[in-house]
Amino acid sequence: MHEIDQEVMRLVDASWDEREAAKAALLALALAHSDRAAVCTRLEEVKRTIDSLEVRWELDEVIEALQPEPEPEPEPEEAEEEGAQDDAESDFVLVYDDPRGLLLHKSRTGDRWLLTQPDPYTGQPATVPISPEQLSQVKAQLRGSPYWVLGAESS
Repeated sequence: MHEIDQEVMRLVDASWDEREAAKAALLALALAHSDRAAVCTRLEEVKRTIDSLEVRWELDEVIEALQPEPEPEPEPEEAEEEGAQDDAESDFVLVYDDPRGLLLHKSRTGDRWLLTQPDPYTGQPATVPISPEQLSQVKAQLRGSPYWVLGAESS
C-alpha cells in the first residue's frame, strides 16, 4: 500500500495540468495490485483527509474504475410475456382512442367492454370493465368525438 500512498501524494501535489497523468499512474498501479478491494478501502480512507475537492473527485474516479462491473441481469423471456399479453389483447378490439389516455375496448366475442383511463391520483392507466348501463352513458358522452377508431365496431 505504500506505493499507492505515494501515488496519491503525487496526485495531491500535482498542478492541474499534471493531475491527469498522476491519476493515470495511480489507476495503473491500483489495477495491477492483487487486492483491489483493499486499494479501494485505502483510497476511501485517504480521500477523507484531503482538502481539495478536485483531488477527491479524481480519487472517486479511480475508485469507480476499480469496482467490478455488475453482471447484466438476464432479460426475461420476452416471447412468453408477449404471447400472454397478445392473447389478452387479442380478445378485445380498440374502439375509442383519445390521446389524453381514454381508451374503450370491446370484446371480439360476447358483449364485454373495458374502459381505460388515467388514475387521477397516480396518473397511471387503470382499466375497468363497464356494464351496459355505464356503456350507454359513456357512448352518450363521447358522441361526436373524433377519437372513435374507424372501422371498429362501436355498437
